[in-house]
Amino acid sequence: MSTTSPSPASIAPAEGKLGVLVIGLGAVTTTLIAGVELAKRGQGLPIGSMTQMGTIRLGKRTDGRSPLVKDFVPLAKLEDIVWGAWDVFPDDAYVAASRAGVLEQGKHIEAISQVLRDIRPMKAAFERKYARNLTGEHTMGDIGKRAMLNAIREDINRFRDEKGVSRLVMIWCASTEVYIEPCEVHATIEAFEKAIDANDERIAPSMLYAYAALLEGVPFANGSPNLAVDMPCLRQFATERNIPISGKDFKTGQTPMVKARQLGLSGWYSTNILGNRDGEVLDAPENFKTKEESKLGVLEDILEPSKNPDLYGDVFHKVQINYYPPRGDNKEGWDNIDIFGWMGYPMQIKVNFLCRDSILAAPLALDLVLYSDLAQRAGLGGIQEWLSFYYKSPQVAPGLYPEHDLFIQLTKLKNTLRWMMGEDQITHLGREYYEN
Repeated sequence: MSTTSPSPASIAPAEGKLGVLVIGLGAVTTTLIAGVELAKRGQGLPIGSMTQMGTIRLGKRTDGRSPLVKDFVPLAKLEDIVWGAWDVFPDDAYVAASRAGVLEQGKHIEAISQVLRDIRPMKAAFERKYARNLTGEHTMGDIGKRAMLNAIREDINRFRDEKGVSRLVMIWCASTEVYIEPCEVHATIEAFEKAIDANDERIAPSMLYAYAALLEGVPFANGSPNLAVDMPCLRQFATERNIPISGKDFKTGQTPMVKARQLGLSGWYSTNILGNRDGEVLDAPENFKTKEESKLGVLEDILEPSKNPDLYGDVFHKVQINYYPPRGDNKEGWDNIDIFGWMGYPMQIKVNFLCRDSILAAPLALDLVLYSDLAQRAGLGGIQEWLSFYYKSPQVAPGLYPEHDLFIQLTKLKNTLRWMMGEDQITHLGREYYEN
């Protein structure tokens, strides 16, 4: 007997404009906006985006049915996206993109200069204590948390009216906040509301953005390791209101593959140099701790040392991120991984990853926006675990452990799309090809 829940009876069509509200108009956001706007004009390809470039197999391998994802599910079209943002700096998207230094000025910024100049950020809900290395003054000021929450809601509704959008999605692409442990003020909406009125320091700006989005019926995706929407009270609130949420922390790097071969791990040393705004913020120890906890927790979740202590019961894990301005957005990561194999013989894996952080993150952000909007139109509220593929520390239902296997995450994502559209799930068992 199948325990699969029925597919959505219908998915509302992607009619009208889709407003995308981004917290942070920095390197990632301007790279995202520029890439989409160039793609609209046929001046660039959205490489790295599953929704735009990926295919999905339907039926048997012998059926030859592998449409593009965007031709299979009713996603919003890039042409229908309208942009809005908040930032602590007043720079429009043209100036912000130029300063970020990710894109070629003449080829990719000047070509859409007027579009970028027309995107001016709203004042950010910001308190310096949560990111002390940020010095921007384009903020709502010291007005208290309740006033900030109300101001964000007003911004959402003003944007909706002025741009004439029919739907909205909000995504966090701003800097990492200081580390905050989940506690009693995050347990229930009642406690959370009281903490807002008391200006409790355990209520960070990211939480106010997430709550404002949910109060306005807007899906929320969290690209940073901040708690934001990943708290019991907001998870429950999103479920009750049937609003999609997902997070946290964009997965732009590599994940360990030693577990699939049952190889042992004795140590993992990882260091990164990064010179953009994110690197500057993470240079503060209290902000780095939020990123560190995310990275350390992911490794433990993947390896599950309690299930195999002989292989993973005594792992030394060290993570460093160093601010190095000359490198800009071009992050470089070195990983030294000490493993052991047959009869305990030691081996090493060394990785030198030279990447462009925003070039990797922008397509993830686009996919999350489009899939969040799809989930909303399909009536799928609460945690969207099928989007775990995009996150280092994916949200899951209370009591579940997160699934970190990249291949399982990808299978789950594509099977969810098949399920939405009434197609058969693909298990990859493949016995039907050999039984006759």
